[in-house]
Amino acid sequence: YSSKVDNKHFSEQVEDSMDSPPSRVIHIRKLPNEVSETEVIALGLPFGKVTNILMLKGKNQAFLELGTEEAAVTMVNYYTAVTPQVRNVPVFIQYSNHKELKTDSALNQRAQAVLQAVSAVQEGGSPSSDTAGDSILSPAPSPVLRIIIDNMFYPVTLDVLQQIFSKFGTVMKIITFTKNNQFQALLQFSDPVNAQQAKLSLDGQNIYNSCCTLRIDFSKLVNLNVKYNNDKSRDYTRPELPAGDGQPPVDPSMAAALSKDSTSLLGAISPLSAAAAAAAAAGRVALSGHSGGGGVLLASNLNDEVSVYGDVQRVKILYNKKDSALIQMADGNQAQLAMSHLNGQKMYGKIIRVTLSKHQTVQLPREGLDDQGLTKDFTNSPLHRFKKPGSKNFQNIFPPSATLHLSNVRDDVTEEDLRLLFSNSGGTVKAFKFFQDRKMALLQMSTVEEAIQALIDLHNYDMGRGHRLRVSFSKSTI
Repeated sequence: YSSKVDNKHFSEQVEDSMDSPPSRVIHIRKLPNEVSETEVIALGLPFGKVTNILMLKGKNQAFLELGTEEAAVTMVNYYTAVTPQVRNVPVFIQYSNHKELKTDSALNQRAQAVLQAVSAVQEGGSPSSDTAGDSILSPAPSPVLRIIIDNMFYPVTLDVLQQIFSKFGTVMKIITFTKNNQFQALLQFSDPVNAQQAKLSLDGQNIYNSCCTLRIDFSKLVNLNVKYNNDKSRDYTRPELPAGDGQPPVDPSMAAALSKDSTSLLGAISPLSAAAAAAAAAGRVALSGHSGGGGVLLASNLNDEVSVYGDVQRVKILYNKKDSALIQMADGNQAQLAMSHLNGQKMYGKIIRVTLSKHQTVQLPREGLDDQGLTKDFTNSPLHRFKKPGSKNFQNIFPPSATLHLSNVRDDVTEEDLRLLFSNSGGTVKAFKFFQDRKMALLQMSTVEEAIQALIDLHNYDMGRGHRLRVSFSKSTI
C-alpha cells in the first residue's frame, strides 16, 4: 500500500510487523486509557523533532512521526534496551510499515494543536493564540522551575538535576533544600522557553525506575541569588563563588564547562549516550546502577568494542554457535548501554546483534572441566575503564562515531606517527587535531566501521616508556 496513509487506513491497519524496516513513523501500542497527546509526544521529544502524531484512543495506540529516520532509529534502539512507560504502564514501540503520516486535521484537531504548541516551544517561539493548544501550553511565566522529588528511595543530587535538565537548555543556577521532609530544588534556565519544554517533558516522570518522581511547577521567582558553589547550590555563570563553611568546593573548570555546555547529559551520573541520556531525562531509565536488570548480553558478530561502554567481567562463546557469546558486564546499566550503542552497528562487514540475556551471570566451568577455552574471566583485567566510582571516564562515553578521542599520548609522538598507526588498522584517516597539551588528540576515520576497528586494534597500544594509548569514541567533529 501507499507510504502515505490517512486516518481511516491507520485505524484499519494498526498491527505493524515486529520486523518492519526502519521508518520515521513509530507505532506505539498498549497505551493506558485516557493518555494525553502531550504524554505520547514526550516519548519522542528527547530524540529529535516530532513532526506528526495520530492518536487511536479506542485501540490504545498511537503513531508518532519524527523529523528524520535517524532520530526514529535512535528512539527504537534505545527503547529496545529500556522499556518505555507512560503513567507507570509499560508500552510497546516499533517501526510502522508506513513511511509518512497523513492526518485529517478535522479528525485529529486536538492532537495537531498540541503538536503545534510543542513545536513552537522546541523552536524557541510561543504557541499561537488561536490554537487549541493554548490550554495546554500557555507562555512560560518564569525561567525558574520549582522541583519536588516524590518517592525518593535513592539520593538525588544537584549534579543529577543539572545533567537531566540541561538537555532542554542552559541551566544557569540551582538551589537545593529540604522542606516538609521532601527534597526540593529551584532551577533557573537562561530562557523561560527552556523551562517550559523541560516541564512539559519531565513533570511526573521518574528519575530511577518506579521512584524519585519529578513534580515540576513554575516558581514565582524570576531570578535566583546564589551565594555559594557547593553540593547544595550552584551558579554556573559564576565559577569563582566560594564554597561556604564546611562545604567541598566546586572545581571552577568543571563549573565553567558545565555552564557552556548545555548538552552535558547525565555523563557523570550514568554512562549513557546523548540519546539514551535524553530518554533518561524523560524519566525512563534507572541511573547509577539501579536498573534492576541483569548485566548479561547475548551478542552475535560482536568483538571487543563492548568494553568501551562498561567493564566486561566474563565472556562465554556458545559451543554450538561460535559467532555468538554471552557477555557479562559489571551491572545492568552497562549492559543496556552497550546494547543501545552496539546493536545494529557494522563490524567485519556484518551487522552486530546485541540483546539482553535471560541469564543473570556467566558461569565459569567447573574445576577440572575443559570447555575448550570458550569461557574467559576478565574480572581483574587491567583494561577496565570504570572501576573507580566517579571516574572521569563516565563523562566521556558516546555512541560509535567516526571521530576518536586519543589520550595518554607520549610527548614526542607526532601527528604523522599517529596518522600512520591508525592507517595501518585498515582505514583512512580523514582529519587530525592535537589538544593544546599534545597529550590528547582527536582523529577522524572515514567511516564509523573503520573507527570501531581502530579502537579494537589500538586501545591500550604500548607506545613505549610506560605510555599505553587510550582510545574512545568522541562526540566532537574536526
